[in-house]
Amino acid sequence: MASKDQVESLTEEVVCPICLDFFTDPVSLECGHNFCRSCITQSWDKEARNSCPECREQFTDRTLRVSWALARLSEKARTLSLNRTEKESKLQCEEHQEELKLFCETDKKLICVLCAGGREHRDHRFMLVDEAVETYKDQVKSSIQSLTKKLSGIQQMEQKQGIVLG
Repeated sequence: MASKDQVESLTEEVVCPICLDFFTDPVSLECGHNFCRSCITQSWDKEARNSCPECREQFTDRTLRVSWALARLSEKARTLSLNRTEKESKLQCEEHQEELKLFCETDKKLICVLCAGGREHRDHRFMLVDEAVETYKDQVKSSIQSLTKKLSGIQQMEQKQGIVLG
């Protein structure tokens, strides 16, 4: 399996130096540098000259060669990157490498289904993560409202004291 550094190194090779995203309709210039077709044509239109943004070599005409191999590699890298992001976005149990789907109300922490069945959490109360998020979100909102009212009162007192002292 490829390491994270290897994947990032490969990804750098399939990213357009202008838009800094995976190549879309990649083309090669006569100097050998690659760009998205739309990126290079917009660059040339904006600068009113046909030169490579990387090496600055100038060209008499706009000869663009489609790079089919780079297009395929870019698409594969894009898919690999999306799959890696999806996997990384799921929190996993350090002990079982399972997705953390439950919230242990007793310990106030996320756990996997295997942990919930284990000895450590035997008599604990659980709820689904989504339910816990809603419950605690409501509690946080309530706390914020209460603190905002208290802050407003303090600010009013400070203003009154400023008027009396000033």
